[in-house]
Amino acid sequence: MPIITLPDGSQRQFETPVTVAEVAASIGAGLAKAALAGKVNGRLVDTSTVIEDDVQLAIITDRDPQSLEIIRHSCAHLMAQAVKSLFPEAQVTIGPVVENGFYYDFSDEKSFTPEDLEKIQAKMEELAAQNFTVTRSVMLRDEATQFFRDKGEEYKAQIIESIPTNEAISLYQQDNFIDLCRGPHVPSTGKIKAFKLMKLAGAYWRGDSNNEMLQRIYGTAWTNKKDLKAYLHRLEEAEKRDHRKLGKQLDLFHVQEEAPGMVFWHDKGWQIYLTIQTYIRRVLREHGYQEVHTPQLVDRSLWEKSGHWDKFSDDMFTTHSENREYAIKPMNCPCHIQIFNQGLKSYRDLPLRMAEFGSCHRNEASGTMHGLLRIRHFVQDDAHIFCTEEQIQHEVSDFIDLLFQVYADFGFSNLIIKLSTRPEQRVGSDEVWGKAEKALELALNNKALNWELQPGEGAFYGPKIEFSLKDCLERVWQCGTIQVDFSMPGRLGAEYVAPDGSKQVPVMLHRAILGSLERFIGILIEEHAGALPVWLAPVQAVILTITDKHADYAKQIEAHMQKHGFRVAADLRNEKIGLKIREHTLQKVPYLLIVGQKEVENQQVAVRLLKGEDKGAMSLTAFTEQLSFDIAGYI
Repeated sequence: MPIITLPDGSQRQFETPVTVAEVAASIGAGLAKAALAGKVNGRLVDTSTVIEDDVQLAIITDRDPQSLEIIRHSCAHLMAQAVKSLFPEAQVTIGPVVENGFYYDFSDEKSFTPEDLEKIQAKMEELAAQNFTVTRSVMLRDEATQFFRDKGEEYKAQIIESIPTNEAISLYQQDNFIDLCRGPHVPSTGKIKAFKLMKLAGAYWRGDSNNEMLQRIYGTAWTNKKDLKAYLHRLEEAEKRDHRKLGKQLDLFHVQEEAPGMVFWHDKGWQIYLTIQTYIRRVLREHGYQEVHTPQLVDRSLWEKSGHWDKFSDDMFTTHSENREYAIKPMNCPCHIQIFNQGLKSYRDLPLRMAEFGSCHRNEASGTMHGLLRIRHFVQDDAHIFCTEEQIQHEVSDFIDLLFQVYADFGFSNLIIKLSTRPEQRVGSDEVWGKAEKALELALNNKALNWELQPGEGAFYGPKIEFSLKDCLERVWQCGTIQVDFSMPGRLGAEYVAPDGSKQVPVMLHRAILGSLERFIGILIEEHAGALPVWLAPVQAVILTITDKHADYAKQIEAHMQKHGFRVAADLRNEKIGLKIREHTLQKVPYLLIVGQKEVENQQVAVRLLKGEDKGAMSLTAFTEQLSFDIAGYI
């Protein structure tokens, strides 16, 4: 007689074993209809799962976050069923859930086309409407292998053969379609209500370029049509905001084949870069950081001592000179320890905060590079804090305050915080890792912050807190981090003299706020659709003349404002004012200053905002004050 404990603490007792679906029905017909899965003692299961013992049970509906993964996994099966229905010779391979959707890889002599996607989408809608019951069965490994081989599904047979002998294999069937899967799945295809196939791509079987190229179909699925529509709208907005297109349109930067993963900054893009760098430099000075600069090429021996060579040598660019091997630095931390090691340090010197706009190179795979967001050469707003164990809490707390301040200045307030703990491959004792993890956890809890745990995701030398920001399209970007490192300073000989005269190894905190400046600029461009805030805009104002007669006055304004440090330009072309306004609006210039005969006579400018609002005429002094107000506190 199982006793079922529900999330609200209430209990239900049954005379015989009972399924999740039956428990839902005993609570109410509405819940029974809405049930997609169950969570038994914290584990997701199908609604057909039989409960024989006392358990804690939650009924999963489309209101639960876990439902999305179940729906998307089930939708991948629905797509595979549709493909097999339309193209019987196609073989089904692997179809996992990915961020915002799913994909499935197929092997078929026929190349799928966009028109085929439309047919598959229509067939999926037809199959969903028929509301086929989804049932689970189990076979032993060898039996399942032969079952799929007999059906001509050689790839499925290969997948099962990689599973240990005599292990039970779960299969899911809807109508005449059977697929290999761990589950759980929705109870029937009618529960899959909002989906869309997105694109075609190629993918090698098991990710090996020596294997056959398969055809991958990507799709997205949501709990309802409203959420699907909202997601598709976000994709449209993301397309409009693509920083690569805007970078070209606004003449900010480009990349080219002769320097893959390296950025060619144009004048306007470099102005954005320098403005951000100047801002960060000021903030760091205010918070007690030194600024240093270290070499690009460093002998292999230093990377071996630090532990990076064993972990990252495949991602390093290397070169040889005079029988010595050098690495172009992929990170700055070993070099900062070399500066710390110059001269005897005392506990009175700690904490020592050392910052660098460190130019780093990493040999990213060509297929992963993406505009400014994933590149081979980048500059970090990198810093390392050398401190005692007793100072960790204070330093981490101060860093978190600083990070929140900087993100707010850039317009980001929606942050996601995660604590990443010890990975399997690591350096240092469990005792040291325990102290480091506890220090970060305490710092987060003492500030009453909401955070998630990421077991096993720490760096090889220490645990870390990751700070991700959510943009206007609900996309998440991991940027900031702080990591506690008890190991690397000792490996590289860092010491300080303690109050008792003994020599001790400092703790090293690795930290960054923006991360890669290049990547952060890409995020900013997409967040603002290229229309950056006034303080960041590469051109803050353009003076537009109505006729050639007003050119001298426009030049006077330009010279005056540039003298006061503003980024302005004068458009003196003999073109219609409407054309000039359209062109500079497309260039996302925050202020358009129009000067005609009236403005010349009154020594004023007619001010127009980027969004088209006319602010009317004002004196040059008044506009200068307005512009000063817009950028106050940033530079």
